[in-house]
Amino acid sequence: MTIGKRKTMILAGFIGNVVEWYDFAVYGYMAGILAALFFPGEDSVASLIATYGVFAAGFIMRPLGSGVFGWLGDTIGRSRTMLISVTMMVLPTFLLGCLPTYHQAGLLAPVLLVIIRMVQGLSVGGEFSSSVTYLVETAPDKRRGMAGSWANTGSIFGMLLGAAMAALVTSWMDSGSVHDWGWRLPFLFGGVIGLISIMLRRHLPRSEHFQRHHDERCNTSPLLEAFTTNRRETLLAVIFASAYGVLFYLPIVYLPEWLHSETGMPLHLALQINTLATAILLVLIPVSGWLGDHLIRRTHFIAGAMLCLAITGWPLYLWLVSDSILAAVVVQLLLITFIAVPLGSAPAMFVELFPARDRLSGYSVAYNLGLGVIGGTTPMISTWLIDVTGVSTAPALYLVVMAVIAFVALLFIPDRSREVLR
Repeated sequence: MTIGKRKTMILAGFIGNVVEWYDFAVYGYMAGILAALFFPGEDSVASLIATYGVFAAGFIMRPLGSGVFGWLGDTIGRSRTMLISVTMMVLPTFLLGCLPTYHQAGLLAPVLLVIIRMVQGLSVGGEFSSSVTYLVETAPDKRRGMAGSWANTGSIFGMLLGAAMAALVTSWMDSGSVHDWGWRLPFLFGGVIGLISIMLRRHLPRSEHFQRHHDERCNTSPLLEAFTTNRRETLLAVIFASAYGVLFYLPIVYLPEWLHSETGMPLHLALQINTLATAILLVLIPVSGWLGDHLIRRTHFIAGAMLCLAITGWPLYLWLVSDSILAAVVVQLLLITFIAVPLGSAPAMFVELFPARDRLSGYSVAYNLGLGVIGGTTPMISTWLIDVTGVSTAPALYLVVMAVIAFVALLFIPDRSREVLR
């Protein structure tokens, strides 16, 4: 395989995840504006709740999408599944930018919005795991970790790009223009990025690894095999993905709001620190993937990071309560350094865990159940813990417990980072 062809394949896997997380970030950041446009009413809080409800609807479709796209990927191939999943994300994103508002179309507007978000949620259930599986299967044996890391790098880049685009529109345009037509621009721009992704994926070669094992496979359901023949692997993947999801959402998504509400730090400052840390994370993720390929065995590397989180999680949060900007910066950087390890190395580990015949079904379902369902509830559970215990650092206990669970799960996950892919 030529270097140019390999770079195209990596870019195709990377940019699909950029589109996925760009769209979800833009929707989240523009929620207040969308609430007024699609769910107008005297109660602004109720309108915002309805808007976030639509956002949640996308996540509810995620487990269903994981089953559908996992089965497709193990049946018709990874590259075709990647094309379908990104198309199902791109077209609705573009259409969202063209939607009529409630004042233009009445009840039809929010109904169309719900349909669009549900279609996108379905595609999200298959995008990440499909692209990771393809990237890892088509990579040389000593570069699987680095190859798989580009999917998470794309996700983080998409989040940053979505935040930047939303900030650009809302800061450079007056409020009236944003509500009239400016809100459409980020979604239309997402459609343009997505078109590039579709073009890159149209002619991707099929995974030879998939093709070889697919021709030899028995006529059984790959999704069924994931829960019968390979139920141990699926269970371990669900447990680790659940802990991994919580450990991702706490420092990346929830921490800025926690700093604002519990220490009184201005929200804009907390977000600036978070943005800086997230930008550094972009660099650390592929570095982690490379280290897992060449210097440290993947499961050992991730287990070490989980142990560090378990030991330092509580002291770091205690330091944060000191209301020091220096503490906020240092703690955020330390947390993202630890979490960069699984973000960079775990994608390849998940792929190596499952046999080729039902790899995408097992990985996709386990990952989305863990990260999407358990990880996605992290802000809610963290807030509930503070309310129930009356202790502002209660989320640190949640972090420590999940780090320990991840560490224990890794003790039972075989390390295949130096073996030929099954």
